[in-house]
Amino acid sequence: MKAQEMKDELKIPEGVQVNYKDGEYEIKGPKGAIKRNFDNPRVNVESNQHEIKLFSLGASKKEKAVISSYKAHLKNAFFGVKEGYEYKLKVCSGHFPMNVSVSGHMLIIKNFLGEKVPRQLRLKEGVSVKVDTNIVTVEGPDKELAGQVSADIEQATKRPGFDRRIFQDGIYIIEKAGKKI
Repeated sequence: MKAQEMKDELKIPEGVQVNYKDGEYEIKGPKGAIKRNFDNPRVNVESNQHEIKLFSLGASKKEKAVISSYKAHLKNAFFGVKEGYEYKLKVCSGHFPMNVSVSGHMLIIKNFLGEKVPRQLRLKEGVSVKVDTNIVTVEGPDKELAGQVSADIEQATKRPGFDRRIFQDGIYIIEKAGKKI
């Protein structure tokens, strides 16, 4: 009895280069580069100039899920290196005027709820953060990395034990990768 084989193909968009080296795929485009490691022993990934082929010798639900996940990661990477991902956060300060700035790879939040010591957050490599009065913009080719930096900024001003409906001071995500919340 011959085992069933599962296949899926994904076309590489124009202006995007895909390179393979030591089990790691590097996807390059006009907005930057992303490295991804696809190392599932039951799923193989092959690429040429025009398409990426995902296939597995088995046909179980797990292998189908892995192939679908790989395909989604690749689509996100293609979009990211061509268009880029952008997250917007709003600085809300009702009680004390908060000052947010970027210095090198650090985000500095001064006077949050009257605190004397500024809160600092180390920003991850691969994203750019800009502050324009009360809007913080996070941009980058990697959707996961840009989203994580946005979440880290939001968590830097979180106050556990306080009702967010009353104590609204903080920095909050208002737009995720082009979708308003």
